[in-house]
Amino acid sequence: MAKGILGRKVGMTQVFDKEGKLIPVTVIAVTPNVVLQKKTVETDGYEAVQLGFMDKRATLVNKPQTARFVKAGTTPKRYIKEIRLSGMMEYEVGQEVKCDIFTAGEYVDVQGTSKGKGYAGSVKRNHFSTGPATHGSKFHRGVGSMGPIIQNIRKGKRMPGRMGHDTVTIQNLTIFSADPVNNVLLVRGNVPGPIKTLLVVKHAIKKSQ
Repeated sequence: MAKGILGRKVGMTQVFDKEGKLIPVTVIAVTPNVVLQKKTVETDGYEAVQLGFMDKRATLVNKPQTARFVKAGTTPKRYIKEIRLSGMMEYEVGQEVKCDIFTAGEYVDVQGTSKGKGYAGSVKRNHFSTGPATHGSKFHRGVGSMGPIIQNIRKGKRMPGRMGHDTVTIQNLTIFSADPVNNVLLVRGNVPGPIKTLLVVKHAIKKSQ
């Protein structure tokens, strides 16, 4: 059954599998999520479950948001996201979603926000080739010719600009272990974003479970 959960990246470490092989894993903290709202086709035009993750001070929440948390019978949450997966519709408002929805060996897709790199040139950002490295070329890491463009830069033109800080999904990662006691997921390999970034862990859409 396709399900998902919100978590926070803790960092990376290494563990040994049953065969004694060293496996790099990402540690994801997944304290129990709370179902805040259910979207249905009749009322909203689509099916989804709204999850809340990580507690937040009540003084930072306005009255409309407070009413939503009170209705769900939970404390204010810092992160709120919708997950559109059929398996999530079996949960009711106020119910907790824990990391034990996943088991070792399952394939998952992990979505997060990649690290921001700031302003970058075309060579670093778009992998353009550099110009001649000899003295006097005056063209080493420049943008290059704009071609037939005259007083008009078309949308999508690859140029220098902000690099990183994009929504990235890494597919077909494997769950190494799920620890509901410590609320931790170990995922083989790396996931997007820096430490403490918000992650959405969902069943892989391209792998049969």
